Amino acid sequence: MSDTPASFQLLRGAPDSPVILHVPHSSPALPADVRSDIVLDDRALQLELDHITDWHTAAMAEAAAQAAPVTPWRFVNQLSRLAVDPERFPDEREEMLAVGMGAVYTRTTHRERLRPDEFDAQPLIERYFHPYAEAMTEAVAERLEAVGRAVILDVHSYPSERLPYELHGDGPRPPICFGTDSFHTPAPLLDAAQKAFAGFGGTGLDSPFAGTYVPLRYYGHDSRVSALMVEIRRDVYMREPGGPADRGIDALADAWAALIAAVDAM
Repeated sequence: MSDTPASFQLLRGAPDSPVILHVPHSSPALPADVRSDIVLDDRALQLELDHITDWHTAAMAEAAAQAAPVTPWRFVNQLSRLAVDPERFPDEREEMLAVGMGAVYTRTTHRERLRPDEFDAQPLIERYFHPYAEAMTEAVAERLEAVGRAVILDVHSYPSERLPYELHGDGPRPPICFGTDSFHTPAPLLDAAQKAFAGFGGTGLDSPFAGTYVPLRYYGHDSRVSALMVEIRRDVYMREPGGPADRGIDALADAWAALIAAVDAM
């Protein structure tokens, strides 16, 4: 485990790019004091990280950025989502609280105990969640000021078989799942994504995971901010649950680069 890694990193792109590749779940790193509050032994924790981490998505985003005609910006979480999950609501609005997986998880992917029942999540939210949200908000604000729009592309992966924590996992599990928002995902963005990722055996919408990430300052009222979540089924590019990537990752990076180019041209 890591001692105290940086919580997040903003990797600068071209001044005229509206694209922010958001990579929230790629890291397995846990600060030592966060690890100490988790009740799992090291073996069980590693298995949980294997299941919950979006492995290789940071490397995929990096390769896509290098291949894109105009370099996008990248906002990358440097900590495991077992520290905090920056894409959850930090309060009672979060439906995943029903399975102990709000902004700070208290249960595992298999609904087993992760932290003590009396655990106080607020210090982790103050230490990690709020600074992350503020920095991502500022990154979007900078794109709006520079080019008049921001396009957040959420880089995710998901397991080929349903895990017990999934609230909506009984539907289709296509090779590529697009998570959309009725306000922030315009049709041209979704069309471009469907074309870019057409070569992986099929795409689907909002199943098994729906929605996309937009900072709350802009959510639901600022149409200058567009967003799309791309969930890649892990067997498309790696050995599950936490194994190495295969050559599929190269084709996926090319698809990401094609989507970025299409967004730049809009």
